[in-house]
Amino acid sequence: MDPQSLIAPGGSPVPAPMWFVEFFKVLGFTLHAIPMNLWYAGLPVALGLLLFGGEHGRHFGVRLLRQMPVIVAVGVNLGIVPLLFMQLAYYRFFYPATILMAWYWLGIIALLIPAYYGVYLYAWGLKDGGNGVSPGRKLAGWLSALLFIAVGFFFANGLSLMDHVERWPELFRAQQTAGAVPGIALNVGDPTLWPRWLLMFGLALTTTAAWVLVDTAFFHRQASEEYRSWAWGFTKILYTVGMLWTAAAGTWYVFGTWAPELRREMFSGGLIVLTLLTAASTGLPWLMIVTEKRRPPQRLLVTGIALAQFGVLALNAVSRQILQNLNINRYYNILRQETELQTGPLLMFLLTFVFALCILAWMLRQAVKAHRNPAPKNA
Repeated sequence: MDPQSLIAPGGSPVPAPMWFVEFFKVLGFTLHAIPMNLWYAGLPVALGLLLFGGEHGRHFGVRLLRQMPVIVAVGVNLGIVPLLFMQLAYYRFFYPATILMAWYWLGIIALLIPAYYGVYLYAWGLKDGGNGVSPGRKLAGWLSALLFIAVGFFFANGLSLMDHVERWPELFRAQQTAGAVPGIALNVGDPTLWPRWLLMFGLALTTTAAWVLVDTAFFHRQASEEYRSWAWGFTKILYTVGMLWTAAAGTWYVFGTWAPELRREMFSGGLIVLTLLTAASTGLPWLMIVTEKRRPPQRLLVTGIALAQFGVLALNAVSRQILQNLNINRYYNILRQETELQTGPLLMFLLTFVFALCILAWMLRQAVKAHRNPAPKNA
């Protein structure tokens, strides 16, 4: 079977220039990745600290778990942007891939809802120091962590399958009945899936490490010097683990699963600069963390670390987008598809997007102000 025959037929022209689609797809994913990383790796880290983290570890675990309902809500909403543009311009590949694994793809919603409720149950059951949480709420917290990891696994399946059209005929033949597919295929036979999934978790560990400092510097102004010292030391350990994890998974991904022609493309011309910057990106925030001697660090330094971590996620998102285009271009030149500008919807999207970011920035500012000037205890 020719893989080309399974690509969805073209429809209406894309209503926005492809540079616009690519820019907001990458930007939206980068913004989504920040809170997504915190629930993907931060939630199991926080739950583990409540069990084995000592006094200060439990304190941070309680803080992160109390923040988690808002983090999940922000992450889910920000995830709409890259998903919107993926369906807008990549529908020829997105829909066939997700139809092959339809029940798992739809199951993401079935997993996400109880995971969200589980986070709320645990957060509402917390008391000072994380003590007194009922066994049922603890179970809900761990189940939420497992469900979020499962959601990430199914997303990685769908997106990796979308990039590898050559695997579609094999999966189609394995499950079709009279030309119809039941939607129960998974892309577990794709050698790129596993390192890609693990790479995502490694990056999530580094983001969680950076959040420890951001939370301490901006949202926990009344923290003791001992806690601040612990937070700095824990960040060094967690970021180092995440960086090494990312390096190992990335090396496996690039040198163990990329096709030779794809590797030549990514290591030639201008793309070699992007590839090397992406590979080395976690080094900058790591150096900023491990070389700082003052405890607690200045808020300006923490801001720099946070921006550097944003750069890590952005570089990975850009590289991932280029890889996706190179894989898809073997079957269809995605960047040269017909476009027909629709100004009204684009302006509506831009206004809504900017307004949403302004609201989010205002919410963060109010949270910082509230922690800077806490209400009196008898208020």
